Amino acid sequence: MAVAIAALALILLMLAAYRGMSVILMAPLLAMLAVFLTDPAAVPTAFSGLFMDKVATFLKLYFPVFLLGALFGKLVEISGFSRAIVTAVIGFVGAGRAIPAIMIVTALLTYGGVSVFVAVFAVYPFAAEMFRRADIPKRLVPATIGLGALTFTMDALPGTPQIQNVIPASFFGTTAWAAPVLGVIGSVVIAATGLAYLNWRRRAMAAAGEGYGAPETLVNEPDRQEEAAAVHPLVALLPLLVVGLGNLALTLLIPRITGGAEEVSIRLAGLPEPVTAKVTQQAALWAVEGALLMGIATILIFAFPIVARRFAEGSKAAVGGALLAGMNTAVEYGFGGVIAALPGFLVVKDALKAVPNPLINEAITVTTLAGITGSASGGLSIALAAMADQFVAAGDAAGIPREVLHRVASMASGGMDSLPHNGAVITLLAVTGLTHRQAYKDIFALTLIKTMTVFVVIAVYYLTGLV
Repeated sequence: MAVAIAALALILLMLAAYRGMSVILMAPLLAMLAVFLTDPAAVPTAFSGLFMDKVATFLKLYFPVFLLGALFGKLVEISGFSRAIVTAVIGFVGAGRAIPAIMIVTALLTYGGVSVFVAVFAVYPFAAEMFRRADIPKRLVPATIGLGALTFTMDALPGTPQIQNVIPASFFGTTAWAAPVLGVIGSVVIAATGLAYLNWRRRAMAAAGEGYGAPETLVNEPDRQEEAAAVHPLVALLPLLVVGLGNLALTLLIPRITGGAEEVSIRLAGLPEPVTAKVTQQAALWAVEGALLMGIATILIFAFPIVARRFAEGSKAAVGGALLAGMNTAVEYGFGGVIAALPGFLVVKDALKAVPNPLINEAITVTTLAGITGSASGGLSIALAAMADQFVAAGDAAGIPREVLHRVASMASGGMDSLPHNGAVITLLAVTGLTHRQAYKDIFALTLIKTMTVFVVIAVYYLTGLV
């Protein structure tokens, strides 16, 4: 019965997300339903002392990353830098190679710190135009954008500032650059396999006589992209480069600045006690936040007149997007904290211990919870909040570096998360004017490729010892 209660809450949350209901509303309601069915008297305390405490903890740690990432992405958009990058890559790769061109553009934006949602809006008009000119079926556009934004640049490439690569650092005491060799190998496998699949699908559709699509059947078609970009592409790439190099530099510098201490404290005159922060938990977050600030400053230096005209409007949109994305993930984290405290989850946790291999255990647990919640960051947060200590203990006993635990957890979160109820998938389809029936099949193929690659990376580690 205890397992059924936990499963019911998870299934109902998945169904609520699939139906388009707000996770911010449904997560606490369903978490408290699970508590009520277990112990009705515990509901008030579980809500205030457990659920809300987890929500506050998550926002305290990660909201600055959401906020700075959203602001950076919005400034890249309104400055015209994203348009310049897209135009330059398309011109370099060629209109006949639409699929790899769009993947490269989207990957550059997301690896450079632009949020997935911003990248979708920035790239779609150009993707639609390129696919139309090459007569490639429009229903391959979502999967092509997804390959660049939702797979290797989200959680596999070392140093990516996306939240899915930042969350494990606070649990394992690692950095965003954890297991760089394994991350690069996984990224190459995903990109190569994904491109091979999409090109195979393109050829199969062409053989069947399917083109871009009849104009009368298409929805949400963008305006034709004929206007030239006003910014030089090298200048447009500079903020992305600054974020990447800044992240690496700060990752190396912060431990030196703090003298290698695990905790630092400061005493302010107005406070009776010193303020402390755990460096092992915060260092990766400080590095990403500092790098994003450097990227924002770079944009302002090179495009201040353009940005100044639209900054008020753009910053409001960025803050709104950050609040929504941050709260969605925070309440899922709170939901996971409640479920993890229930007797039913303890049964599941014990059952997962039956998987003897620590990395396979971690990968299965994370990708399963990501699939159930429809959120990579949400599922990752739930899994690590409940089981990070178990993963660390098993990994230490097997001599597995924590950097490998980080990379496997991060990549696994982006595996089965992109099921039909995933927020990014729903947004991607809405922006492109397509339905699940038209375009989800190819997104799901990428989901299978991404999930498979996690186990490829695990195999490479055991065969070679590479980290």
